[in-house]
Amino acid sequence: MLLFSPSSTKFLHDNINTLINMLLLQPQLTATPLPFHSTRVKIFPIHRRHHHYHHCAISQPPPSATTSFSSANLIIKDDGPDDILSLQNRRYDFAPLLNFLSNDSNSNNNNNTDSLSPTSLDSTEFQLAESYRAVPAPLWHALLKSLCSSTSSINLAYAVVSWLQKHNLCFSYELLYSIIIHALGRNEKLYEAFLLSQRQVLTPLTYNALIGACARNGDLEKALNLMSRMRSDGFQPDFVNYSSIIKSLTRSNRIDSPVLQKLYAEIESDKIEADGHLLNDIILGFSKACDATRAMHFLAVAQGKGLSPKSGTLVAVILALGNSGRTVEAEALFEEIKENGLEPRTRAYNALLKGYVKTGSLKDAEFVVSEMEKCGVLPDEHTYSLLVDAYSQAGRSESARIMLKEMEASNLQPNSFIYSRILASYRDKGEWQKSFQVLKEMKSCGVQPDRHFYNVMIDTFGKYNCLDHATATFERMMSEGIRPDTVTWNTLIDCHCKSSRHNRAEELFEEMQQSGYSPCVTTYNIMINSMGAQERWERVSDLLSRMQSQGLMPNAVTYTTLVDIYGKSGRFDDAIECLEVLKSMGFKPTSTMYNALINAYAQRGLSDQAVNAFRKMAAEGLTPSLLALNSLINAFGEDRRDAEAFAVLQYMKDNDVEPDVVTYTTLMKALIRVDKFRKVPAVYEEMVRSGCTPDRKARAMLRSALRYMKQTLRS
Repeated sequence: MLLFSPSSTKFLHDNINTLINMLLLQPQLTATPLPFHSTRVKIFPIHRRHHHYHHCAISQPPPSATTSFSSANLIIKDDGPDDILSLQNRRYDFAPLLNFLSNDSNSNNNNNTDSLSPTSLDSTEFQLAESYRAVPAPLWHALLKSLCSSTSSINLAYAVVSWLQKHNLCFSYELLYSIIIHALGRNEKLYEAFLLSQRQVLTPLTYNALIGACARNGDLEKALNLMSRMRSDGFQPDFVNYSSIIKSLTRSNRIDSPVLQKLYAEIESDKIEADGHLLNDIILGFSKACDATRAMHFLAVAQGKGLSPKSGTLVAVILALGNSGRTVEAEALFEEIKENGLEPRTRAYNALLKGYVKTGSLKDAEFVVSEMEKCGVLPDEHTYSLLVDAYSQAGRSESARIMLKEMEASNLQPNSFIYSRILASYRDKGEWQKSFQVLKEMKSCGVQPDRHFYNVMIDTFGKYNCLDHATATFERMMSEGIRPDTVTWNTLIDCHCKSSRHNRAEELFEEMQQSGYSPCVTTYNIMINSMGAQERWERVSDLLSRMQSQGLMPNAVTYTTLVDIYGKSGRFDDAIECLEVLKSMGFKPTSTMYNALINAYAQRGLSDQAVNAFRKMAAEGLTPSLLALNSLINAFGEDRRDAEAFAVLQYMKDNDVEPDVVTYTTLMKALIRVDKFRKVPAVYEEMVRSGCTPDRKARAMLRSALRYMKQTLRS
């Protein structure tokens, strides 16, 4: 039984003109819409028709409108010729219907949606139904959307659909319910959407609407569960479902490559041929997930089908390539955009510029800016901030300050973000003391620090174990009325963890939640790493459970962290189990995970196990990192197997992996362990010839070997 609360009745009387916001329609050639069949269709195909609605003022209906209806009632108002095929001047007044349905007795009689059309009606309701028989379907759709925009009128929307179904006035009814679900999703009323779905037998159309509502509201787990339920009901998910989920992940910045790979595996399993829209979403998703290789693969797939991704998607791919250090490919794609007749705008130039800044290619960065000027593309604040970043990284502080002057000359006010980049450059060079100087300078220019600046400042102090300064910065930020965000809390918690102040980190984790901030996946990863360092395994399990209960899916960093903490503690079975669980979920372990496992074995001198992990890694087509190879050398050294240690060095040379100072130092250490002191100087000389600058530890190894050789000669 559909009941109307006093608030819904008050809503009608107070806001009737707001509800009726779509009242005039251009001509249609059919008097009634065709039935909508339950086939594989998009959620709301009616939206793609270009109907034009005109607003008009509707006077409040007289009191008698709810009790007496005749042809004289202004349910249809004619302003022009009486042409049944010409609807541009016809206005449909829904106020009598809404008032009728809001009456408790009438609504109680009309809420049985499962019954067939009645065989008889009283004359009042019959005349009301006849008055609305010519109303086009899109106007009913618009009315439902407007009713769903307010919680107080949702019941009224249900009643409208029930009434239409009773009188066979609009088809199809699953489409009408889908429209309501879709509108509820858009208005962040997911709970109400689920309640409505429980009243109906779900069809492909209503499934699509509900999955789209979940995706729009960021509830990925519910969306995926609905798709599983959809399959079990004998319906196949379509590209609309997957596109909605990928878009939701992209918008919320929760997307990462393993999740997207799993979704694409399901697309292939469902034998769905991706159209242009879905391919565009996949390319954008992998780009946002910083997986440039897969983004380029699907870009090639799209282009092979003659499809052209959106310009914003191409810019995202350029950005992903630049962030991966693949500036040559980024530049090639940028040129391809120009060859296709498109004129790159500031955002595209900035994407290419960021790649050069990231790789430290200052000359190329300057060239990009000069090309912008030649093409008449104006740099914006982000352009200047990237240049400031490039000059700061190169140690050209004076050039960075010149950029600030150029900004002022271009009537662009330097903002807090630009100063945060200068601060970050000092942080990365270890000059954390200059943080106070940057803060003083920006305030003297009238620029107020924002949340991002303070986050960088807290991170700077945390990296150099200045926890008192980090805490003071956090308190100063709060005193200035700047609310912290999840990044602020994560940075503060992480710097305490890295300083082994785990108890305080746990207190901050609880304070974060008490202050109304929900931990994200990164927060949980930080805390899992902290608990693992303390070998508090029950707490690790508890954190994983809490994380999943909040609808957060473990990502690649989570599993890498678990492999690392289990490995360092000698719980190798647990570490391997993490990798197997990941594989069983359809994800492929990353190089970083295997590197962590190899390093864990190496730290305990388990060279055979380290080699076995290395072989599994290679078998899966993953490239070992320099860190993993150095760990493997260390493992052989601990086992007094110097020949195998030098075999790893040869492997590095054969596979174009540049040895570093740690590689040569670890080899010298392996030789000293087996008393082969005479070979140490030759390794040291090779290190110098290769361009590696010996550090303090390398020189100490050489002195130790020479000292022993000298003692041997004397004896």
